[in-house]
Formats: sequence, structure tokens, C-alpha cells
Amino acid sequence: MNLSHLGAPIGPMVRVHGGFANRMYRLDTDQGSFAVKELNLVDRRWPYRGEDVFRLERAAFAAGIPMPEPISASNDTLVHRWVEGEKVPEAPVSAACAFEIGEILARIHALDLAWADAPIEDPTSRDWPELAARAAATGQPWAEELASHVERFLAMAHAVDTCERPGHLVLTHRDIQPWNLLSREGRPVVLDWEFGSTALSLAKGSGFDDVEPAIFRSVLDGYVAQGGVLPPSGPSWFVFMIGGWLGHPRWNILRCLAGVEAGTGPDLALSYEIVRNGVRGLPDLFGRLLELETLPA
Repeated sequence: MNLSHLGAPIGPMVRVHGGFANRMYRLDTDQGSFAVKELNLVDRRWPYRGEDVFRLERAAFAAGIPMPEPISASNDTLVHRWVEGEKVPEAPVSAACAFEIGEILARIHALDLAWADAPIEDPTSRDWPELAARAAATGQPWAEELASHVERFLAMAHAVDTCERPGHLVLTHRDIQPWNLLSREGRPVVLDWEFGSTALSLAKGSGFDDVEPAIFRSVLDGYVAQGGVLPPSGPSWFVFMIGGWLGHPRWNILRCLAGVEAGTGPDLALSYEIVRNGVRGLPDLFGRLLELETLPA
């Protein structure tokens, strides 16, 4: 990584662990502190549109979205100014915080940017029986659980591909989760930024037994207050979340089956944790989808 434009380092670049897709480092220089994201280009699930991402982030920052300042982008690196803040726990947030994040989402969705072409979504992978067989043959610790849920994973893939998306497309990251937020002086700072999934993630804890509908509703109220228009409630509110969460464990299953520590992306131990949580949690999420669809009412 060529980071000379960030100034003279005043110490070694330090790895910040916990990234689920890429690798993050902190670099302190005579020009300030920076978050350096090393992009995983080895086995990505889809091509990375770095220039588009950077242009969206620059526009969002210029519009006053509370987020780290985008500094630079290259083929393999994204750099933002470092932001100090407190981690947001994986628990229902306050109604005021939920409302403000709903407002932030509406402002992001309203950004007026022209794009040369729209991303094309590939059909959702249906190779879950083959993955389960390979997991069993290689003695993976989650092989039995994966095999027991193969039909549910296939049903999720079918739902993602056949669910009608109402309304117009908007720019979004799909992943405003507690681990992609910071709290600074009691206010949210967006580190990575979907809509129904955001409201759900901020209204629950680590599982689905403590979802607070009032917090979910606060996200929607903030979205509407900032000029956002809610689409009709239904499975489309969560389809992007399900598609993303379905693809993420599958990607990590492939990493675990390879059994080799990759040079970029999550560590192998984290991949095993992601797979274990996905195999256990995603079938539960999908089974409760009808229940979740009533939350916006």
C-alpha cells in the first residue's frame, strides 16, 4: 500500500481486528490519524466498485452525514480519517438514536448522484447440498448443523431471487448494524451504511427474542421525518438483508473448506465463527420472516 500522501508515520501501522470482509489498520502520521482499509481482492463475492464507493462517500460526507471523512481510494485501499468513539452494543438502541439513524438513511437515499450503469445481481447460489457434503467429508465442526438446514438455505435462496422489489432503487450499503456504528458524545456515527434490516438490527439484541417494535418504528419515523417514503411492508423490507447474510456465511464456508489462512479478509478463526453463527441463526431468521414483516405496521 502506498500511503505516502498521508504524511510521515510517527509509529507502526496497527491492525484493528474484527473486520468481517476486509482488514483494517490505524496509521498515525504527522498529518493526523487514519483508518486504512485493505480491501480483500482475492476471493470477493462480487467485483468491488471502489471508485463508485468513494464518490458516494464523498457526497455523503459533503452533505453532512455523520461519518468518517473519506480521504483517498485506490485499487486495493480505502482511507478515512480516524474517528474516536464508543462501540454500540448489540442491543436495542434508544428511541432517539433510532430516529436519528432513520433520518440519516433518508438523507443517504436522497443523494443526487448519476451513475453510468446499475449493478447486476447474479442469481443466488444454490450449491448448499454440495457444501454440506464437503463439510461432512472434511470433518467440519458445523457439518451436521449445515446438513440439517440445507432445505431451509435453498428456500432462502429461492425467496431472495423471486421476491419483488417495490419502488425505485436507492444508494445504500445494506449493513448499518451495531458493529458498523460508533457513538460520539451520545450521537451515532455511521461507519458503513439498508433500511428494513437497519431498523431490525437496531431494535434487537444478539437474537430475535427481544425485538422492540417501538424502536423499529422510531427508525421508520425518522426516515419519514427526513422526507423518506416508506414502501409497502412485506418481505422486500428484509430481502437484501437475507441475501447478504446468506452469501456471507457461504463465502466463509468456502474459506473454511480451503483450510488456508488467506492474506486478506477475515482470519480463518473468524471465518469459522461466522459460519457457526450463520448456520445457527439464519434458519431462525428466515423461519420468523412473517413475524418480522408485521413490525412496520
